[in-house]
Amino acid sequence: MNGNAHAIQAPREEAAGAWLKILSKYRQPRFGRSAFELFVTVLPFVAFSAGAYVSLSQQFWPGLILILPAAAFLLRLFMIQHDCGHGSFFARRGLDSWTGRVIGVLTLTPYDYWRRAHAAHHASAGNLNERGVGDITTLTVAEYHRLSWSGRLAYRLYRHPLVMFGIGPAWLFLFKQRLPFGMMGSGALPWFSTMTTNLAIAAVTALMIWAVGLVPFLLIHLPIVLLAGAAGVWLFYVQHQFEETHWSKAEAWRFPEAALHGASHYDLPLVLRWVTCNIGVHHVHHLSSRIPYYRLQEVLRDHPELAGIGRITLWQSLQCVRFVLWDENSGKLVSFRDATKAATPA
Repeated sequence: MNGNAHAIQAPREEAAGAWLKILSKYRQPRFGRSAFELFVTVLPFVAFSAGAYVSLSQQFWPGLILILPAAAFLLRLFMIQHDCGHGSFFARRGLDSWTGRVIGVLTLTPYDYWRRAHAAHHASAGNLNERGVGDITTLTVAEYHRLSWSGRLAYRLYRHPLVMFGIGPAWLFLFKQRLPFGMMGSGALPWFSTMTTNLAIAAVTALMIWAVGLVPFLLIHLPIVLLAGAAGVWLFYVQHQFEETHWSKAEAWRFPEAALHGASHYDLPLVLRWVTCNIGVHHVHHLSSRIPYYRLQEVLRDHPELAGIGRITLWQSLQCVRFVLWDENSGKLVSFRDATKAATPA
C-alpha cells in the first residue's frame, strides 16, 4: 500500500473506531419493550399459522395466503433469536439464552451452536484470511481463476440465485443444522445444543402431526419454514455481498472499519423494516452488536451521517446477486463477467 492510500485509510479507521464509544450509550435494552416485541411477534405467528390450518381443513384455498404473513413473523422470531444470541434482547444472559433456545425449535436453529458460529462471523467479517465460518463463501478473482473448470462450475452453481435462495435455505434449515457442521471437534456444547434442539423439534412435529395430520402439516408448516428461511438468507446475503463492501488481508484488517464499511445499510420500506427487526441497519449492528434492534433506528435518527454509509435500497439490492468475486485490485465485489473481462488480454 502506498503513502497516499495510508493517508486516506488512517482517518477512515480512526473515524470508524470513534463510533464505538459514541454507540455505547445505546446498548441498554428496555425490558418492557423487549417483552412487548416478543409478544407481538409470537401471537401473530400462532394466529396466522392456525388460520392457515383452519382454512385448509375447510377447503378454503384462498385462506392459504396466510402462510405468507406466518412466514414473515417466523422470520421476525429468528431476528429476536439473533438479538438473544448477542445478549442484547433482555440483557439477562439466562433469559436471553432460554428465549433463544425456545425460538430455535420453531426456526429449526440450534441456539448455542448457531450463537458460536455467528460470533465467529462477527469477529472475522471482511477478513480474507478468516473466511468460512458463519458466512457466505466468497472467493477473490485470483482464487477463482486458479480453480479447475469443475471448481469454477461448482462455485458458479453455489452462487446461482436458485441455489443460494432456493435449495440453499432448504439444505441449511432442514438438514445442515441437524448436525454441528464446522464444530464437530469443538467440545460438547455444539453437539448438546444441536441434539436437544433436534429432539424438541421432533416432539413438536409429532404433536402437530397428531393434531392436524401429516399432509396438512407438510402443506402449511414446510412452506412457512422455507419462505422464512429464504428471506433470512437473502437478508444475510445483502448485508455483506454488495459492491462497495470491505475485505482485506489479516495484516490490514481492523475491526471497526470492517464492521462499519463491510456491512450494508439496507434501507427498507417501513413495514419491511419492522418485520425484519431493523436488521438492515447492519453496519451499526456489526460495529456494536449489543444494541437492541429496536434502538438501531434511534442511532440513525441521532446520527444521520451513518445512514449514508453502505446504503442500498430495495431496488439496488436486486443487483447484488451479480457481485460474486472480490477484486483485490479495485477493492470491490465484481461479477463473473467483469472478472473474465479483466483477465482477458485486449
